[in-house]
Amino acid sequence: MLVQGGPWVLSVMSLLLLLWQEMSAIEVPLDQKIQQDLKQPPTIMKQSLKDYIVDPRDNIIIECEAKGNPVPTFSWRRNGKFFNVGKDPRVTMRKRSGTLEISFRSGGRPEDYEGEYQCFASNDFGTALTNKILLRVSKSPLWPKEVLEPVVVGEGSSLVLACNPPPGLPPPHTFWMNSAMMSITQDRRVSMGLNGDLYFSNVLAKDSHTDYSCNARFLFTHTIQQKNPFTLKVQTSRKVAETPPNFLSPTGTDSSRMMVLRGQKLQLECIAAGVPTPSIKWFKKGGDLNQKVKLDNFNKTLRIDSVSEEDAGEYMCMANNQIGSIRHSIFVQVKAAPYWLDKPFNLVLAPDESSRLVCRANGNPKPLIQWLVNGEPMERNSSLPNTRRSVVGDTIIFHSVQIGSSAVYQCNASNHHGYLLANAFVSILDMAPRMLGAKNQLIKVIENNRTFLDCPFFGSPLPELRWFKNGQGSGLDGGQYRVYINGSLEIKRARVEDQGTYTCVASNILGKEENQVRLEVKEPTRIVRAPEHQSAIRGTMARFDCRVKSDLTLPITVTWLKDDKPLSLGWRLKKDEDSLSIPNVHEQDEGTYTCTVKSEIDQDTASARLTVIEDTSLYPTQSSALPADYPDPPMDLEVSDPDKRSIRLTWIPGDEHNSPVTEFLVQFEEDRWEPGQWQNLSSYPRDLNSVILQLSPFVNYQFRVIAINSVGKSRPSRPSQRYQTSGASPDAIPSGLKGWGTKNTNMEISWEPLLNTEQNGPNLHYSVWWRRKDTGEEWNNVTTVGAKHIVHDTETYVPYEIKLQARNDFGPGPESNIIIGYSGEDKPTAPPTDLHVSNIDSTKVNVHWTPVDPNTVLGEFKEYRLYYWREGSMVKGLHVNKEKKTKGFYSTVAQPTGILTDLQPYSHYRMFMVVANSRYDGPPSNHVDFHTKEGVPDLPQFFKIVQRSPESIHLEWDKPLEPNGILTGYTLNYQAVNGSRVGHMQMESFLPNVTAYRLRLPDQAIRYRFYLAAHTQVGAGKIYTGESPHFTNEVEPTDVSMSTTVPPPLPPTTTAATTTISTTTTTTTTTTPTTTATVTASTTATTPVLVTSTKQADTNVLGMAPGRVIWNLTVKPNSNYANVSWNHNFPIGSSEFQLEFTLDGNGSVSSVPVNQPPIKLAGLIEGAKYRLRVYSNEYHSISSNVVTFETSAAYIKDQVDIATQGWFIGLMCAIALIILILLIVCFIKRSRGGKYPVRDKKDLPLEGMDQKGEDGSFDYHSDEDNKPLQGSQNSLDGGVKESDDSLVDYGEGGDGQFNEDGSFIGQYTVKKDKDETEGNESSEATSPVNAIYSLA
Repeated sequence: MLVQGGPWVLSVMSLLLLLWQEMSAIEVPLDQKIQQDLKQPPTIMKQSLKDYIVDPRDNIIIECEAKGNPVPTFSWRRNGKFFNVGKDPRVTMRKRSGTLEISFRSGGRPEDYEGEYQCFASNDFGTALTNKILLRVSKSPLWPKEVLEPVVVGEGSSLVLACNPPPGLPPPHTFWMNSAMMSITQDRRVSMGLNGDLYFSNVLAKDSHTDYSCNARFLFTHTIQQKNPFTLKVQTSRKVAETPPNFLSPTGTDSSRMMVLRGQKLQLECIAAGVPTPSIKWFKKGGDLNQKVKLDNFNKTLRIDSVSEEDAGEYMCMANNQIGSIRHSIFVQVKAAPYWLDKPFNLVLAPDESSRLVCRANGNPKPLIQWLVNGEPMERNSSLPNTRRSVVGDTIIFHSVQIGSSAVYQCNASNHHGYLLANAFVSILDMAPRMLGAKNQLIKVIENNRTFLDCPFFGSPLPELRWFKNGQGSGLDGGQYRVYINGSLEIKRARVEDQGTYTCVASNILGKEENQVRLEVKEPTRIVRAPEHQSAIRGTMARFDCRVKSDLTLPITVTWLKDDKPLSLGWRLKKDEDSLSIPNVHEQDEGTYTCTVKSEIDQDTASARLTVIEDTSLYPTQSSALPADYPDPPMDLEVSDPDKRSIRLTWIPGDEHNSPVTEFLVQFEEDRWEPGQWQNLSSYPRDLNSVILQLSPFVNYQFRVIAINSVGKSRPSRPSQRYQTSGASPDAIPSGLKGWGTKNTNMEISWEPLLNTEQNGPNLHYSVWWRRKDTGEEWNNVTTVGAKHIVHDTETYVPYEIKLQARNDFGPGPESNIIIGYSGEDKPTAPPTDLHVSNIDSTKVNVHWTPVDPNTVLGEFKEYRLYYWREGSMVKGLHVNKEKKTKGFYSTVAQPTGILTDLQPYSHYRMFMVVANSRYDGPPSNHVDFHTKEGVPDLPQFFKIVQRSPESIHLEWDKPLEPNGILTGYTLNYQAVNGSRVGHMQMESFLPNVTAYRLRLPDQAIRYRFYLAAHTQVGAGKIYTGESPHFTNEVEPTDVSMSTTVPPPLPPTTTAATTTISTTTTTTTTTTPTTTATVTASTTATTPVLVTSTKQADTNVLGMAPGRVIWNLTVKPNSNYANVSWNHNFPIGSSEFQLEFTLDGNGSVSSVPVNQPPIKLAGLIEGAKYRLRVYSNEYHSISSNVVTFETSAAYIKDQVDIATQGWFIGLMCAIALIILILLIVCFIKRSRGGKYPVRDKKDLPLEGMDQKGEDGSFDYHSDEDNKPLQGSQNSLDGGVKESDDSLVDYGEGGDGQFNEDGSFIGQYTVKKDKDETEGNESSEATSPVNAIYSLA
C-alpha cells in the first residue's frame, strides 16, 4: 500500500524508522501466574494446507486451532461469504476449537463442499485469520474405453507408445508393465518419458509382445487403473540401416522454453531416436552444471530438486551416435512465489511505548504488500487514530500506544504465483510490578569471590529496579556494585563487611514490589598442609598429611582417592582428622593419593604419590645411586598465534629428578559442556615445548601440561589462560543413520548425535529428509534437536530414501549419503500351502510346500519357519517330550523344499509351517502328521561290571531310554586282554528281556574287555564298552566308560584328594595300538617305587609367564597305573596342565589334560618303561623335567596281592580240610573193603556237572580249558546247564537226605555265599561221617 503526501512524507517516515528501530517489545516471562493473568489477542496454532485435497471416502476435516485470553470464538467464510455452520446438519465444529468436521454417514456428496475456506478466531482484543484453504476432492477417473490397433513397425525404427493417463487429482503416477505384472525393462534404448509415454529409440525383434500396458496409480485412493495393452509387431529385416539421431522428446524446433517456480523441482527431458542408440549429454551455457544437478533415466532427464534463481539459463542436450549428433536448447526461466525475508512477530507493549511491525517478502515478480487489521483492510478500519500508527511501505510504526488499542495485524504478500499471510498481534499490557523469584533467599559466598544476587521481576510499563543494603541508604550502583537490566546485583569481590540483607524494589506507575536476599560471606576451605610425594620401604608405614582450614560455620567432609578412585578404608588403612596412615606398605599400595575436602560451597584438593621400594640394605651395590622420582610439572604456560582452529602453546619443563622426561601430555578443559573435566588432547616428544594445537570451533579452551618419565606422570601444570575459538558450521556427518518401523504405520529415523566438540556452534539441530523410494515424490523434511524422528501414517513395509544434515547458527554441515530405510512390518496375511513330506527316513524327512505371494509377507522376508513336535513313540508305553521345536528355511524359489533332520526314529511327528518376517509369524499352514522309520537303538541306560569273587564276573545292564524301534535282543562281545595282547573275540546273544549275565573265569589273572549293544530289526545300536576290574572285595558296583561320545556315569570316588577324569589319548605312531590313559580314583594297596624330579624356580621362562614354574615331579608306579604329583606356582583354579607320557618300547606319545595334582594315571601296560613330563596348557614352554619310570609285571603283582588277601588264606585252609576228610574216607573205605557206588556209573558223561550252576556246585574243567586265552563259548541265554546226575541216586535212603547242594561232590566246593549252602540242612548231611556211611 502506498502512502500519499509526497517525498517529504517519506523522509519523515524514514526518520521515524531510524528513531524506533532499536526499540523492542516486552518479553513476557513464562511464569505460570503471569501467563494466567495475561490478556492476549488470538494466535493461530494449527491450520490445514492451502491446497487441501481430501479423500472422498473419508469425512472432511478442516483444521483451525487458536489460543488467546479470553478463549477465542471461531467463524468461517466459504468462497468469500459467511459460512453458517449451524444450518448444515453434516457440518460440526469441535468444542473450544474452530476445526470443522463434515460427515457423510447420512448421505451427501463431498464434491458439494469444494471451495475456498477461511477461519476467523476472535476475542476482545482482536481477530486472527488462517490462510485461504482451497478444498478439493481427490479424483481417480477410469481410463476411457478404446480399441487399440496392433502397432506394426519395422526393425530399427523409432516408436512412441502413448500413455495419456486420465486426469486425476492429484495427478497419477504412471508406469508400464506386462501381463505377468512385471515392469517393462528400461535401458538406454527403451525408457518412459516424463509424460508417461514409452519411447523406443529403435525397435528390435525381441520387442514383439502383445502386453505393453500403461498403469496409473492414484495415491489418495490407493488404486491402479490399467490401460488396454498395446500389441507390438516388429517386421524384421536382414540388415538394419544405421540412422543419425533425432529427438522424440522434445519435438518441434531446436529450442524450447520452460518456466519453473523457485523451490520447485526442475526436470528437463531429451529422448532421441537413432541406430545405434544415441547417448545423451547435458551442458549449461556460460558454465558447468553445478552439484545440484542430477541426471536420471540413463542421462535422458536433468533434475534439480529445489530450483533457485541462479539455476536459470540455457541448457543444452546433445544426442550422438556413430552416424551423427543433434542438439536442443531449453531456456529455463525461474519465477518465485512470495517468500519471507522478515516475517512479522507479536508485540507486547506498555502504554506510551513505541515499536514497529515489519513485513518483508520477496518474489518474482516482486509481491504486493497489503496490511489488514483484525481481518479487514486497514483503509476500512478506524479503531486507531492515524496519529497512533503510520504505514511506510512494508512497515507499520506505532508510537505512544494506549490501552484498548490491542489488535491482530495481518500481512498479505502476493503476486501471480501465490501469496503469504502472517498474523502478528499488538497487545497493550499494563501490569503492576511482580517478583518472580523465591522470597527471602540466603546466599553463601566465599570471601573475595564475585557473586550475583538475583531479583527477577516483571511489570508493564517496565518497572525501575533499585537495590538497598540493610534497608538504609540510597540505591546500590557503582563501585564494586553493578545492577543489570534483568534485576541481578553483582558484587565484584565479596568481603566480610558485605554481609547483610539486601532489598530489591521494583516500581512503575501502577505500584511497586520488593524482595529480600540475605548474604553471608565465608572463609575459604583450604588444605594448609598438603600430602607430599614420598618413597617408603616395603613393610614400613607411610603417612600422608592433609590439614584443613575452613569456616567454622561450614561443615566439611574429607575424602581420599587412590589413582582417582575412592579409597577403601579398612582394618589396615587408617584416616584421622589430619592424615592418612598406611602401615606395612606393599607393591599394591603404590599410586597417587588425593585428599579432597568439601564444604557446601567450595572445595580443595591436593595429591601426592607413594612409591614402594625394597630395603636398600639388601642391595648394597645400589645404595650410592640417586633414586629416580616423578618430574616436576611444567611451568609458565603461554598461548599465542591464535587462529580459527589452532593456537600455539609454549611451556617451560620442570626438574626431571634423575629420570629423563619421555613425553609431554597436553590436556584441555572447556566450560560449556563438561566444565571441570580435563581431557587428553595430544602428546609430544620430550624435545618439544612449543607446539601448535589443533582445536575445534566454538570451544572455550584452557590447557595444562603433564610431564612423563620412567617413574610416572608429574602433577599437572597450572592451567593456561582461556582461548575461545570462533564458531563454524558442523564438519561431521552424524553416524548410524537408519530407518526402521516400530509399528506397522510408522518409520523411526535415528542416528548418533554429534559429540560436544563436533557441534562447532550454538543451537545444534538436525535436518532430516525422507521420501518413498522410486516414486519420484518430493522430499519431506523436518528439523529436530533430538537424535530421532518418527514418520507416522506410513504404508506397511515400504522403502524410503533418507538423508541427514547437522546444522547450527553458523550454517549447515555436509549432507549424509542417502540410505534406504523401511517402514514398520505387519503380520503376514497368507500361510504356506500344500505342506507335505517325502523320503521319510528314521531321522530325517524332506519337506515341501507352496510359497506365499511376497506381497503378503508385509515385511522383510526372514524364513519359512517349521514348527514340529513329537506326538509320541510307536514303542508301547514309552513317554516322550512333546516340546515344540522350530527350524527355518530360507528359500525364494517357486517350488521350495527342505530337509528336517535330527528326528527320533520310530516316532509319530506333527508339523505346520508359517512365513516369518523380522517381527511376526504369519498364519499356520495345514498340519501334517508322519511317522519316522525304525532305527538302531541308543546306548543301554547303564552297563555295570562287578567282580564279587575270583571265579566269576557279574554283568548287568538296562534297556535303552530310546529303543528307536522294537528291541530284538542284545549282543555281548568280549575278549581277554593282557597288557597290549588281546585274545579271541567271543560272543553271547540275549533276548530283549534279559539284562544280566554271569561269566565264569577260568583264571583270575585274566581281565576281559566287554562290548554290549542293543538290537532292532535295523541293526545294532551304539556300543557300550568296559573292562573287568581287579578283584578288590568291592561292595558297590563300578560303572565303566563308553566308547561313544556320550559320557558314562562316573565311578564312585574313594579318595577325595584324587582327580577323576576319563580321556582317550592320541598316539604319534601308526604301528602300535592307541593307548588309553584314564585318570581314576582307586584304593588298591601297592608298594610304590618313588621316582622324583626336582626343578628349581626360574623367574624367566622364555619371557612367557615370569615367575611361573613346575617342579618336584614325582611318580609312584604300579603294574598298570601310576600316582603322579608335582608342585607349581600357577593360580589355583585358573590353570590347566598336560600330562605327556612316552612308551619307550615304540616311541608312542600320549597326553592327558588335567587340573590340579595329585592324579592317578591308569591304563598303563604292565612291565613297560615310560618317560613322563608335565607342562602348562597355556604356556607350553613352562614344563617340568622328564622322569623315567617302569611299571611292574602283571603276574608278580597278582601273586603278591593274592598271598596277602584274607579270602585266599581261608580258601587254602578249606581245601586242606577237604583233602584231610577225603583221606579219612579213603582209609575207612579201604578198611571196610567196600566199593564206591559212583564207580558203577563211571561211564556216564560228567558234562552236566562240568559247569558251575546257580546252586554253586563245583566246576570240573580240564587244564586245557583253564588256559587264560582259551575259553569255551557259553550258551546263548548266558546260563549253565545243571547236572542231570547226583550221588543221591546212589545213596542209602532216597528220601532226599542229600540234595545236590549237599552231595558228596559238594564237599569239595568252597562255600562263599550263604545261598550256596541252602538245601535239606539236616545234621547228617553236614557230617563227614554220615557222608561216608551213605556212600557205603
